[in-house]
Amino acid sequence: MTIRRIETGPRMAQAVISNGHVFLAGQIGAGATTRVQAEDILKKIDHLLQQAGSGRSHLLSANIWLTDMSDFSDMNEVWDAWIDAEHPPARACVQSKLALPELKVEIAVVAQVEDKGD
Repeated sequence: MTIRRIETGPRMAQAVISNGHVFLAGQIGAGATTRVQAEDILKKIDHLLQQAGSGRSHLLSANIWLTDMSDFSDMNEVWDAWIDAEHPPARACVQSKLALPELKVEIAVVAQVEDKGD
């Protein structure tokens, strides 16, 4: 079995591809609001999925952490505008304290890697 890592650092990789799936690390974004951070995160997710040979229509699952559930509707507006509505993933969203006080949202996804006919 081949394992490929994308954007690796000393602690972790931003994405790991194995057995036809890509697993993304929790992505965080810049900005003052949940909405702005979520938009930034989803751009990062698009970039990582593209590098892995996948995309939004291949999402299998998503985990979303919010520091405050009162931001749930703002995050959902951004999510709903981004997601492939014909191919939505399984999803969980919970309230959680995040690693840094300025973070309002973190998102991690798992997707199928597109079959290249191998």
